[in-house]
Amino acid sequence: MVAVVGQLMTERIETIGLSSTAQQASKKMRDKNVSSLVVDDDNRPAGIITERDFVKKLYVNDTSGGQLIKDLMSFPLVTADARLSVAAAADKMIQNKVRHLLVVEDVYKNKPLGIITSTDLVTYLKDQNINGANALQERREKHEAIKELEDQGEIPKDVLKGGEIYEDEEPRQGL
Repeated sequence: MVAVVGQLMTERIETIGLSSTAQQASKKMRDKNVSSLVVDDDNRPAGIITERDFVKKLYVNDTSGGQLIKDLMSFPLVTADARLSVAAAADKMIQNKVRHLLVVEDVYKNKPLGIITSTDLVTYLKDQNINGANALQERREKHEAIKELEDQGEIPKDVLKGGEIYEDEEPRQGL
C-alpha cells in the first residue's frame, strides 16, 4: 500500500492573523513548538510564515520584530491533496523549494486538514528503511535456518529440483 500525505500530516495547524507582527509570530511559534504558522485571512489560508522566512527576510536585513506578517509570509501557499502520495509530496516540495505543505481536502477547495513538513517525510522514510531492513534480516535468518536443516539432513536439499524427473512426461488425463 502506498502511503499518502493524509496519513503522515500533523492535523494541528497553528495560525496567525495577517496583521500580526513578526514578534507575535515568533513568540507563538516558540510557545507552540512549531516551525511554521499558516497565515489566516478571514478564515482562509493566505500564506505561511516559517522559521526560514524569519532568517531570510527579517534577521538578515536586521529589521525589527514589529514588521507585519503580510510582508514576511511566503505565498502563494503550496498545498497538497490529502490523497497525494508521499513521493509526489516530496517532489512537490523539491520543485517549489519549500519545506512545508498545507494538506487540503481537495486541490480545488482550500479546506486545510493539516500540514506536512520535510521532517515528517524524513521520519517516514527512516521508518520504511528500518522496516525494510528488518524484513531483509528475517529473510536471511529463514534462509540460514533452511540451509542448516538441509545440512543436518532434516529436509532434502534443493527441494525445487525434485520435479525435474517428471518434466518430459505427458500429462495424465481421465484417470
